[in-house]
Formats: sequence, C-alpha cells, structure tokens
Amino acid sequence: MKHTPKLIKTALVLVLIIIVVAAQFTGCSKQELTTVKLNEVVRSIFYAPQYVAINKGFFKDQGIEIELTTGQGADKTMTALVSGQADIGFAGPEAAIYVMNQDKEDYAIVFAQLTQRDGSFLVGRTDDPNFKWENTKGKVIIGGRPGGVPEMTLEYLLKQHGVIPGKDVEVITNLQFTATAGAFASGTGDYVALFEPTASTLEKQGTGKIVASVGKDSGLIPYTAYFTTKSFMEKNPKLIQDFTDAVHKGQLWVKEHSAEEIAKEVLPFFPDSDEKLLVTVINRYKEIGAWSETPVMTEESLDRLQEVMKTAGELDKKVDFNKLVNNTFAEKAIKNIK
Repeated sequence: MKHTPKLIKTALVLVLIIIVVAAQFTGCSKQELTTVKLNEVVRSIFYAPQYVAINKGFFKDQGIEIELTTGQGADKTMTALVSGQADIGFAGPEAAIYVMNQDKEDYAIVFAQLTQRDGSFLVGRTDDPNFKWENTKGKVIIGGRPGGVPEMTLEYLLKQHGVIPGKDVEVITNLQFTATAGAFASGTGDYVALFEPTASTLEKQGTGKIVASVGKDSGLIPYTAYFTTKSFMEKNPKLIQDFTDAVHKGQLWVKEHSAEEIAKEVLPFFPDSDEKLLVTVINRYKEIGAWSETPVMTEESLDRLQEVMKTAGELDKKVDFNKLVNNTFAEKAIKNIK
C-alpha cells in the first residue's frame, strides 16, 4: 500500500502525456491540410460531383482544404489562374487552348475532366414536345459569350441542322451570363440557352419551357475540366494527384447514388434553391449522361471540341493533345480510388 501514491502519480503523468500527445496529433492533422485556391467558371448543379467531393470531405481526406471562388466566365477563371489568384481553374478546356496558342511559356495544362456533355438547355416560350432545331429559323435565341464553349456548341448544333446563325436565326451574344435569364423573362427573344437550375426555375415560374437539351443533341465533348499552370504542376505533383483522387471519389459517388441523395449534398452550395427542384435538375443531368465517370480526357473528345471551335471561327490552329492534356494523374486516380 506504501507505493499507492507513487502509482497514482505515475498514472497521472502518463495520462497527461497521452493528452498532450493526442492534442499535438490533432493539431498536426489540422496543419497538414493544404489550402488549394480553386476558381470555378460559374456556380451550377452541372458541377455536382465537385460539390459532393467538397461536402463529403473527399478533398479533406486527401489533405486538401478547398478555397472556392466563382469566376463568372472561363476567361475570368483563366485570368485568375495565370495571375496567381487561383492554383487550379475549372472551366471549359477552350480557355487552356487559347492560352497555349498564345505561345506562353507557363501555359495551362488540363489534368482532369468532370463533365462530358454541354450542360445547357434550350428554353422556349411555350411547351413544344415535337421541337426540332429547324424550328429556330426566323427566331431570336439568347445565347452565351462569343468564344465560350456554351455559345460555340449551340452554334455548332444549329449549323448541324442547317440553321446558320446570323442568317437563319439571330443569336444574342452581348449579355452577361447572369443576365440572360432575366432578359428572357422580360420578353427578349424566342428562346434562351440556360444552365440549371436557372432553366428549371424559369419553368417553375411559368416563364418558359425546356424544349431541348443542347448536350444530348450535340454529343460527347470535354465540356468542363480542371487545369493548372505548367509551373504549378511541376512544383506540386502530389497535390495535383491528391486533388484528382478527390474529384474521382466525387464522380463515383454521384454515379452510385440517387438524385435525392445527391441533392442533399449539393444543397449547401445552392441555399436559395428548392430541394425538389434540385432533384429534378440532377435527374435531367443523369438522363443525358452529363458527368464523366472518370477524370480521363480522350483525344477524340478534344478533337471534337476543337472542331466546334474551328466551326465557330474561334480557332486557327489546333493544339497538340499530349501537350495540353496530362492524363497521368487521372489514370492513377482510377487505380487509387475504387
């Protein structure tokens, strides 16, 4: 019994050591998170796998804290990247193609693809279950920014159906991305090309009706992807790999879960949206196969994008796929994440 005080003292010391060590480990785990400044082109449910990856903690699992900003345009996202305001850009690959064709030394390299179809829908004034693209002849469509993938894909699709923009149909391209829905609601145009949830919101308000999916009718295209500068990639290969692994986790989760489950995960990014509306939108994107199941970009799909750009008169010279795209991280992510 004499040794009891000593034993108690020793036990207390051990408990204190355990508490201190545990606190240190907790502090270390927090410090290990690396902040990545990610600039997305716009806020849209079209990018659901990304929001799922953030909300489910997939990036944190990879040691990454995402600092998310919205550029409101691929050109602005690329400007944020090349100026150092962002570490990674998320927009249409056309932004990276433009930079590469400027012969910049520290150009942008695409390393992961998220969407594989155009995510916009054509909204008309009234319901038209028998809609054909030829119906737009003699009409006015509110489109997107000249040189952006949404506008180029829309024009490519119209031409595929024998409708020539500027001749057979007037396409308005001088409005800000955020102003197109309001302009249509105010009476401008016969049709408007919109992303979700804006298209479905107009339907809900009784302002218009979705008559066609641009993505479904235009085919597979590397619509939105992640890119970073050549120098950032060379300095941070592990970070790019961890980021890509998290993206792929998001892709797989979205593939394996229902629209209702996905809606609950993305709702924090759309606080003003109705959850039932989100479910409707997500089902629409699932139905057209909008989301890539892997982060790998194919040469065939990039060729199609460049053909779209060329047809729109926005591309003089095609870029080398192997220079613009680095699939190494995406291919490894498929092996890492099951």
